[in-house]
Amino acid sequence: MDESYGNLPSSHLLGSVPAVVTEEKAKTIVNYEVPEASMQTFPPNINGGSGRGYQTLGSPPEGFEQQPPNNWKGVFSISSYMQYFNVDTDIVVNRLMSSFYPIGGDFFSKIDANPDLYGLVWVSTTLIFVLASLGNLATYLIQKRTDHKSSWSFDVGYVNVAVFSVYGNAIVVPLAFYFLFRYLESNPKLIQFWCMWGYSLFIFVPSSFLLVVPIEAFRWIIILVAGVDSGMFVASNLKTLVEGNDLAVMVVAAFLLQLALAIFFKVWFFQ
Repeated sequence: MDESYGNLPSSHLLGSVPAVVTEEKAKTIVNYEVPEASMQTFPPNINGGSGRGYQTLGSPPEGFEQQPPNNWKGVFSISSYMQYFNVDTDIVVNRLMSSFYPIGGDFFSKIDANPDLYGLVWVSTTLIFVLASLGNLATYLIQKRTDHKSSWSFDVGYVNVAVFSVYGNAIVVPLAFYFLFRYLESNPKLIQFWCMWGYSLFIFVPSSFLLVVPIEAFRWIIILVAGVDSGMFVASNLKTLVEGNDLAVMVVAAFLLQLALAIFFKVWFFQ
């Protein structure tokens, strides 16, 4: 074959063998990195500035998942208070029985996970009814014992006095102690104060039935025992909040208030 034909380029011809690629070209690798996908949530921050804008799925939105669930829907919403009545009979009975043991001082630990207002409302309302009705009954028995011919009428004023004294002690007094403790740099919970003071009044319910007995010395013994028990129950539990603090006077004041309340019940309703 003529040498002039052998020098013609043949890489474009059909069936031709491609030229051998040099070793340096074979080692050349094109590195292509795929950008990392970042999924975003809608809507974007249209107005700019310090808004949230696009949020990636990897990070939770601010102020949402970090906040604990809160069932409070306002002061005038009934559903806000339903969580404080979520107790069964066994729990209420257990807390009622705990109020008879004034030395324990562990009532706050029992109600810490689920303080309730059921005891406050139920015990206070029951005590109002018991004081008003049995107070009138005691007055009737004493009057019939001294003078059989005298007429007797139901004193409705007992109901008004019972409402102000019982609800005042169960609601206003714990509220006052709560603000005093906060002022003295303690950190109590108001709902726990209301719960404890409500159950502390339960001992006066069975005691009122014994106060109907028309024997004055027996009445004073019953009411003083009930007042000391109720006062010790409140004081021993408050003492757990003041350990290491100079708040012992608060514990003594709480005890004296409960004892004074007991004496008031005796003098006003069962004299």
